[in-house]
Amino acid sequence: MRRVLRLLIAAAVAFAFVTYVALELSDVARLRTKTDTNSWRETHVWVAAGEGGKLWIEAATPTRAWLLDLQKRPDVELDHAGTTSTWRAVPVEGPEAQALVRSLISEKYGWADRWVGLFQDTSEAVPVRLDPR
Repeated sequence: MRRVLRLLIAAAVAFAFVTYVALELSDVARLRTKTDTNSWRETHVWVAAGEGGKLWIEAATPTRAWLLDLQKRPDVELDHAGTTSTWRAVPVEGPEAQALVRSLISEKYGWADRWVGLFQDTSEAVPVRLDPR
């Protein structure tokens, strides 16, 4: 019984470690949105460059708090690659935008995106284009 318990604990620790590496050590940006109380909410996001240098992020589900924030207040800050910049966040509806962002993120993040896809359904993901301010 102890051996099974140790094995389960080791598997849980390995899962948590791989998930942490996938989510946090793969060119992660910090997005700051304004909440209803006018305070900043900081969220770690993956960011990918599309055609014409446009930056894209995605909310895995339409109920993400940061997505709801930027739908009300689209001016956001992004810390990425040692630089903080201000953007206008534009959620983009439609299957074409969703396919584009999924493709960009999958290409850039590779195994990490596939790993996260094992436990995060992105079928309702919301693409967000970041336009320079």
